[in-house]
Amino acid sequence: MSGVDVYARQGFGGALRLAPPYGLLLIDFVNGFADPEAFGGGNIGPAIARSVDLLAFARQAGWPVAHSRIVFADDGANANIFAEKVPSLLALTEDSRGSQIVDALTPAPGEYVVRKTVPSAFFGTDLAAWYMARQIRTLVVAGCVTSGCVRASVVDAMCHGLRPVVVEDCVGDRAIAPHEANLFDMRQKNAEVMSLDDLLQVTAS
Repeated sequence: MSGVDVYARQGFGGALRLAPPYGLLLIDFVNGFADPEAFGGGNIGPAIARSVDLLAFARQAGWPVAHSRIVFADDGANANIFAEKVPSLLALTEDSRGSQIVDALTPAPGEYVVRKTVPSAFFGTDLAAWYMARQIRTLVVAGCVTSGCVRASVVDAMCHGLRPVVVEDCVGDRAIAPHEANLFDMRQKNAEVMSLDDLLQVTAS
C-alpha cells in the first residue's frame, strides 16, 4: 500500500463544503518574497500574477479582503524565535521596501492589512475577529510561502472555525517540493485545495 493510500484508508481528505459568505486572505505578497535574491524564487512570481485575477474577482463580488505583512521593529526589539531561525526577516520593518505589498496587489481602501512577526496571520492579531464580525464562513487563501505562512494561517483559520480554501495556483513557495507536499497535506487535513478557475466556477454558481 502506498503512502497516499494510507490517508484514504484512514479517512483523511474528506470534502469540505464551501459556504458563503466568503472572505479573502492574501498572505505576505510583499516585495521581499517576490524577489528571488531576498526571500522569493520558485513559483511565487506566477502565484502573484494569478492572484491579481483572484483579487479582482473578490473585489467585484464584495468579499472582505485582508492582506498580511511581516513587520519587525526598526531596532529589532520584538525579535522572536522565528527571527532567530531566519535572522534576515528582521530587515522587514514598517518602511522597508521588502515589507511593502507588491504594487499589483496594493490594498484598496477598506481592505485590512495585518502586521505580524510569526508565520500565522491569525496568531496574536485580531484577524479572526475581523472575519467573524463580517460573518465569514469560507476563507479563500492565497499567498506565500505555501509551506510556511500559508500553511500556518490555514491551520489557524480552521481552528477558528473558518472553512479554508487554498487556491493552488495563487500560492507559491521558493522550492516546489515543499509547495507540493504542503498542498497535499492541507488537502488531507485542513482545507479544500482547488484551482482559481474551479473556485470561480463554484462561487459564481
